[in-house]
Amino acid sequence: MEIVIIGGGFAGLNLAKELLNQKGIQVTLVDKNNYNFFPPLIYQVATAFLEPSSISYPFRKFFAGKKNLKFRMGNLLKVNPAENKIILNNGELKYDYLVFATGAETSYFGMENVKKNAIPMKTLNDAIVMRNTLLKNLEKAAICKDIRERRKFLTIVVAGGGPTGVEVSGMFAEMRKNILLKEYPELSTTASNIYLVDGANAVLSPMSKASQEDTLEALTKLGVVVKLNTTVVDYIDDTVYFGNGETIQTKNLIWAAGVSAMVFEGIPAESYGRGKRMATDAFNKVNRIENIFAIGDTCIQLTDADFPNGHPQVAQVAIQQGLNLANNFKLMNQNKSLKPFKYNDKGSMAIIGKNKAVVDLPKPKMHFKGFFAWIIWLFIHLISLITYRNRIKTFFNWMIAYFAKDQSLRMIIRPDKKIKIESK
Repeated sequence: MEIVIIGGGFAGLNLAKELLNQKGIQVTLVDKNNYNFFPPLIYQVATAFLEPSSISYPFRKFFAGKKNLKFRMGNLLKVNPAENKIILNNGELKYDYLVFATGAETSYFGMENVKKNAIPMKTLNDAIVMRNTLLKNLEKAAICKDIRERRKFLTIVVAGGGPTGVEVSGMFAEMRKNILLKEYPELSTTASNIYLVDGANAVLSPMSKASQEDTLEALTKLGVVVKLNTTVVDYIDDTVYFGNGETIQTKNLIWAAGVSAMVFEGIPAESYGRGKRMATDAFNKVNRIENIFAIGDTCIQLTDADFPNGHPQVAQVAIQQGLNLANNFKLMNQNKSLKPFKYNDKGSMAIIGKNKAVVDLPKPKMHFKGFFAWIIWLFIHLISLITYRNRIKTFFNWMIAYFAKDQSLRMIIRPDKKIKIESK
């Protein structure tokens, strides 16, 4: 049985790991990057509180010595279901079963100016670009003589009131309090504003009302201006335009407002559902295709009675679907009946700042906030990292940041395109 997995995120990697050393099963994982990374901590790389290697790990190093697991770096261009093969930018691969675990990409809701000028928060590359952009803007603000122009460099607008938007807003507020004036004394006379905007009537809309209220209160105490029922409609010439007619002048629009799945050539249009997600049956098989599956954010499954509108696009769904599909492949290999997917909701959480977080547990229904919730958030995120090396590095960086209220990772490092390495 030759299985090809497209995408090495939560869903794809957990599927591959669960199939390790299974006789009769060969797995090839395809990804456009040569590393796995941990999306929930992207914002800490973007704000220079973690280095990229703390939340990432090379696929080939992870697969080394695992005889039935292989890695292929490449971009998927086309699927040919009739011939059971995929076309990559660097070749072709045959499969018996194909699994899409491609996650989701940033959605700008058709706003081209926002897409062109805003700072996304989806990939590790986005995080590094964001870190460099924000640090460069601080340096520019430090030498800018025009107070209005300087204020643009220091004003930050975060679009999207979900966990990413809340967490990055809280991080910026902590940095402003503990770092900005200490390291940039030139900016002591200029106000720096942080805005969190969302089109809903509450932050963290999927979470409990208690979490929403606690988060709003904590962000407000940190000095974040939260603007609800407010949608971004354009961003041009350093001006963010909102649907209610208001505007904010800034050079920093952080986009954490929406995601969309991807469409692939060769997959019938009838196989896609809401949000471009591949519609699947209870076993994650893509509708209208016999041997192609989809798991994680890229799929929508309407067969789970507890989630009739589809599962939330969160890490736990991706992990559990990856594990369930792996077990089903094992059952296929033994000619046994397959097991339908049933999501076990383990709760949701978000960190707001130092000693500040919210946690909702569904069974039993409980809500935590403050220091205890913060400890839960730290523990869950640490154990979710892919290797012990990642966990140790992240924990070490967190301890430095906690006691020093700072980090020493704020370096603008970018490749110089003018430099060429020539072989002799």
